[in-house]
Amino acid sequence: MGGYVVHPGLAPGVVEARAYQLQALDEAMSGSTLLVLPTAAGKTAVAWMAIVERIARKGGWALVMAPTVALANQHLQNTTPVLSESTDLKPISLSGQQPASKRENLWKGSKLVFATPQVVRNDAKSGRLSLRDCSLLVVDEAHHCTGEHAMAEAAELYVSQALDPLILATTASPGSRKDQVEEICNRLGVQKIHLRTPDDSMVAEYLAELEVSEEKVEVPIEIRDLAEPFIIWQEGIVDRERMSGRYIMPGIITQSGLSNAMERAQTAIQRGDPSGYRSSSQIATAMRLHHLINHLLCQGVAASRQFLSRMTEEGGSSKSSKDFLRDQRVRSLAETLGRMDEVHSKVGAVRRLVRGRLRRDPDARVIVFANYRDTVDALENALSGLEGARAIQFIGQSSRGGSGGLTAKEQISRLEEFGSGSANVLVATSVGEEGLDIPSADLVIFYEPVSSEIRTIQRRGRTGRRREGEVVVLVAEGTRDEGAKESARRKEEFMHKAVRRVSRGLSGNPHKDLANLISFGVSSNDGHCSAADFVLEARERHRGELQMSDPTPLAGSGGNGGDPLPPQNFRPAGQTGLDQF
Repeated sequence: MGGYVVHPGLAPGVVEARAYQLQALDEAMSGSTLLVLPTAAGKTAVAWMAIVERIARKGGWALVMAPTVALANQHLQNTTPVLSESTDLKPISLSGQQPASKRENLWKGSKLVFATPQVVRNDAKSGRLSLRDCSLLVVDEAHHCTGEHAMAEAAELYVSQALDPLILATTASPGSRKDQVEEICNRLGVQKIHLRTPDDSMVAEYLAELEVSEEKVEVPIEIRDLAEPFIIWQEGIVDRERMSGRYIMPGIITQSGLSNAMERAQTAIQRGDPSGYRSSSQIATAMRLHHLINHLLCQGVAASRQFLSRMTEEGGSSKSSKDFLRDQRVRSLAETLGRMDEVHSKVGAVRRLVRGRLRRDPDARVIVFANYRDTVDALENALSGLEGARAIQFIGQSSRGGSGGLTAKEQISRLEEFGSGSANVLVATSVGEEGLDIPSADLVIFYEPVSSEIRTIQRRGRTGRRREGEVVVLVAEGTRDEGAKESARRKEEFMHKAVRRVSRGLSGNPHKDLANLISFGVSSNDGHCSAADFVLEARERHRGELQMSDPTPLAGSGGNGGDPLPPQNFRPAGQTGLDQF
């Protein structure tokens, strides 16, 4: 352990030597690779090493795609000090902020470009960008490479245009389903997957322990009373759809269950079944109710009020949505919420946690994550009068329902405010979860747990980069909050299984001889060694003690073999089912 990577393209004493990163690099240089590493494990360092080595070997230039402008700019800022002064890479960042007419020359002026996928796709299609001589494409946050996302389309253009394409795709969270992982690999032309989990001994020693505590809050009776008629309304719809065979998920009503029911209704319509139209309309109403109920129980008065206000402003694009807004129950709720102050216990808990942290340490930094922009607005307002708190929002760029987003420049500016301390509370939506190296926070509050394994992993990665810090997840008792954490945990387990299953079916073979590390060395206080020797030493150090045989003693051999199986637990002869046990 210890030391720094040595390479002609890297600044000395900057890139920490980690054996698992060098192993990943060895794999990546032998064929297009999907690199799956835990957040904060240093995927970017692997990319740095791959860039300087690939250009040294093959010439040409390297392209790094990041899903947002802020992340592309951040990559540029973090990478520039890593490069040796002798390199002529001249790294730049490109996005839609630069006029298309100027981008054509900018593309040609650098050997290392950080760009958003939209710009890559659009300029490659229009002819402003030639990917012919691009010798390496790094795809950051590669889980976006599905469907019609620009990142997937840009990667496909690269594979089709480059003379000698090589892709290094990185993510901490490719998804929990085998088909998700397969699509990412297919769209990227990936030949192999390099997976390391947080339990890997080589990785674990570099990951900071992250203790996450839950704080359960009671939903005020006023809010439960407001939600009750809508819960009854939704249950009535779902009961009818269960009888029709459209809603088939057991247990509590979920968004995935409603989505599945809607698919079944749409299938019925395609078959010519007229009952599908009624089901489709009713399920759409149940979905609106689902969002409304969750806003009330898990978010609060302000967020629910803004949710209904936004629906009204949008006017409703269908008869069912118009009927929903005209319903007396909905109209009455909107009027009631308009007269209410915020009473949800979560808002009070956020204020209490922030106040307590800032009283103990006036220089502390706090990040609050929330799912909805409505909630972000409400929390910023709730914190505005708190002594010592200087809260700012950090949301996405898109405008939604009359709520304008932040421009890329505004996002960068707000991160700088938070980093400098001029703002000490960052209230963020999911845009703050992914990729961005948000300055260290002393306290991170999750307004709600999330059931998505991708978002859970991303959130965790924004917080585990500090040696000492506190993470609190707020859970509203008796709501969907209680099942969200367990759902994410299960999906994360499924994710690793899905990745391994897909990996076995890919064409690439593991690269084990470390021959791709010949240009790399490791320098430490103990002297200099080759990168290959450094990896081999780490492998030996972490090699588990393998048992040649099962040490469990047999029953009757003098050891503790455990209690014998009782006869009543024997499987009956001729048994054909569990009912015959």
